[in-house]
Amino acid sequence: MLLLIPGPVQTRPEVRAAMAVDIAPWDNDFAPEYIAIREKLRDVAGGVAGRHVCLPLQGAGHFITEAAIRTFIPAAAAAGGGKLLIPMNGTYAERMARLAREAGRAVVELPTPDSRGVAPEAVAAALAADPSISHFGVVYSETGSGLVNDVPALGAVVRAAGRRMIVDAVSAFGALPFSLEAQPEVDAVVFTSNKCIEGLPGIGFAICPAERVEAAAGNAGSWSFDLADVYFTGKRAGWGSFRFTPAVQALHAFGVALDIFIAEGGQPARLARYRENCRILYEGGKALGLRPYLDWENQGPVIVLFHQPEHPGFTLQGFVDALKRRGVLISNFYNTAAPTMRIGCIGHVGPDEMRFALGAMRGALEELGVRQRNAA
Repeated sequence: MLLLIPGPVQTRPEVRAAMAVDIAPWDNDFAPEYIAIREKLRDVAGGVAGRHVCLPLQGAGHFITEAAIRTFIPAAAAAGGGKLLIPMNGTYAERMARLAREAGRAVVELPTPDSRGVAPEAVAAALAADPSISHFGVVYSETGSGLVNDVPALGAVVRAAGRRMIVDAVSAFGALPFSLEAQPEVDAVVFTSNKCIEGLPGIGFAICPAERVEAAAGNAGSWSFDLADVYFTGKRAGWGSFRFTPAVQALHAFGVALDIFIAEGGQPARLARYRENCRILYEGGKALGLRPYLDWENQGPVIVLFHQPEHPGFTLQGFVDALKRRGVLISNFYNTAAPTMRIGCIGHVGPDEMRFALGAMRGALEELGVRQRNAA
């Protein structure tokens, strides 16, 4: 089965095989492997040894995002509590806002269409209008629509305003460019094991400036979601240590995926492959008569959305089932106001797999009686 969703992604056989081992996470033989993963991820994030640290946390992307918010932004009721400005141009921005509010943090929403990235000028104006905003939170790759927010350009605005930044790079890290050294305004860039590094689900990661983590001690209001506690545990017990039992097999498999990522050429090579996947899917979908949700200039490389055909024989679940019978699995839900269908471009897939998927899409549409062609 060809898995074309924005995560968990299609993985290589050797990554899946790495799960088939029994590991004691506190065993001294595993500690060097865990330390190496942390150091390699710091380097991929453009971090510097001794200045930046990798802080893993069990769970999904929502977990690591909430942990970063709790750790670096004091609660609204606390002395010196900050505010989090979020551009609301997608489902995962909405989820970031909910995570922050339910953690007792103050949120300022910046209305933005889900059809394009937020303009740096709009962020600059919002920061200037409210000096009590301490942080800017942004989703780098918004898989609700497929757009990309320009994190380097937005970071320059945040830096100029003297504020801090949290980057949700869950579906971006490893594909879209990022450098902590070049963006000193960032408190945390967060991501997971099962997206663009092409590992399996189970672990989230935050890469952070060590001095900022040390200054954040006591903010979280949660033991489980306190990245400062993860940091101080590493300092005290060693960087190969854990606070709680991790998804250790997933971590071991992620180490294999990370080595493959580096050998492939790292972020530039992965972005090039995903961009080509995206181009083939975008153009091929149009040739089938499908209308992309985003204009090409706003289309990110991670996932392509198409409007659902306005045809009496078409249902999303019917299309998903017809594709599955042809060996392709896509999402059976959408997050946009208009009915869309979501097809991922990431994972251990390349141009041949994307062309295979397009052939399956053609067959599925014809099975449903949809014979549109040559969409504008």
